[in-house]
Amino acid sequence: MSGLIGKKIGMTSLFNENGRIVPCTVIQAGPCVVTQIKTEEKDGYEAIQLGFEEKKEKHATKAEIGHFTKAGVKPMAKVAEFKGFEAQVTLGQSLSVELFAEGDFVDVVGTSKGRGFQGVVKRHGFAGVGGRTHGQHNRQRHPGSLGASSFPSRVFKGMRMAGQMGNARVKAQNLRVLKVIPEQNLLIVSGNIPGHKGSYVMIEK
Repeated sequence: MSGLIGKKIGMTSLFNENGRIVPCTVIQAGPCVVTQIKTEEKDGYEAIQLGFEEKKEKHATKAEIGHFTKAGVKPMAKVAEFKGFEAQVTLGQSLSVELFAEGDFVDVVGTSKGRGFQGVVKRHGFAGVGGRTHGQHNRQRHPGSLGASSFPSRVFKGMRMAGQMGNARVKAQNLRVLKVIPEQNLLIVSGNIPGHKGSYVMIEK
């Protein structure tokens, strides 16, 4: 496996070889710097840590400054680990979008847009409890009975109810790489990916 950290730029569309329009997402993928190489002997597992986007030293903690100085790089805004990295890398090496090629299939991991506290109709697609007849009053979008009577006298775990919606780690899988633009570090993949414009994502191949 190989991968990069990137940032979601936005959506657009391209024409494929059959003349059909394909919705796609533009990602700024890298350049990323190798900030740490983890080994089985020292860390208990093998992985590499990549850093993306420099940040000002005044915005970094002393621990972060020491960590990045060891790698010979400036403090990074976003770091992530990739296990089973195929390419041979060295500490401080810069990796670019050229890791990917047109036609590759990638997985993109990001944080979905937060929707706040939502009810069951919006969060789970419930239909509500029906009309206003027979004394029904202002409960059209409520969940209705939870099915918990004298037995089991509690609510089962996993019951679909109102609560926090979005703002969760989401992986979009098997997205085809439609175009690679190395001069601008841009990667164009088919379909949509989680997160808002400008959010950080991890691209895995």
